[in-house]
Amino acid sequence: MSREKVQLGREAIGAAALAIADAEGFEAVSMRRVAQELNAGTMSLYYYVRTKDDLVAVMDDALISEALLPAVPRNWKRAITEIATRTHSIFLRHPWALISMQSAPPGLNAMRHMEQCLEALAETSMTAKQKLTLLAIVDDFVFGHALREAASERVVDMEFAAAQIAQGNFPRIAEIFSGGRIEIGKSRFREGLCLLLEEYGPRRPRASSKPRRTPHGTTRSAHKSP
Repeated sequence: MSREKVQLGREAIGAAALAIADAEGFEAVSMRRVAQELNAGTMSLYYYVRTKDDLVAVMDDALISEALLPAVPRNWKRAITEIATRTHSIFLRHPWALISMQSAPPGLNAMRHMEQCLEALAETSMTAKQKLTLLAIVDDFVFGHALREAASERVVDMEFAAAQIAQGNFPRIAEIFSGGRIEIGKSRFREGLCLLLEEYGPRRPRASSKPRRTPHGTTRSAHKSP
């Protein structure tokens, strides 16, 4: 039974490429393989996607579309939390993208994503630099946590570890694990993000204790009342 032919376009090509990467790995994505998935001729794809780099850009645009909110909440912390959570979930669904899509140029959906991030912070008193710094910090947190989630759990040689601890060289490790293995909560992404956003915000400049000269020629500390 032949596969039904799909209406070609950049969106359809991007979706097909993502499906291939999810099922077979990013290395399996090629113009020929995407054409096969869409039941189309390879040459017909070149009307919409001219190079492999262009294909990667289309894939990235399809990925970022999953991060877009239908509407940006008015509360900036809630908005950034929702955006970060959506972005994080993209990399859990498509873990290959953490590495393979780093060189992809930003497309229309990446610009929409950035616009939503800035819209979330528009009513805050943050400066432009503070806004961009916060977004970079949140990105670091999202990508770092997703990398940890995507990695295989390391196997610990418990016999070796127990022998080393028994020698008394690692008292803090012995103390913390005296009751056995401790399971870290699965909600740590949300908890960590909440702590990050609670800590971040516009910083008032610290008052200088350096004496300053008054119009009358006398000096007084900047932090003292007149």
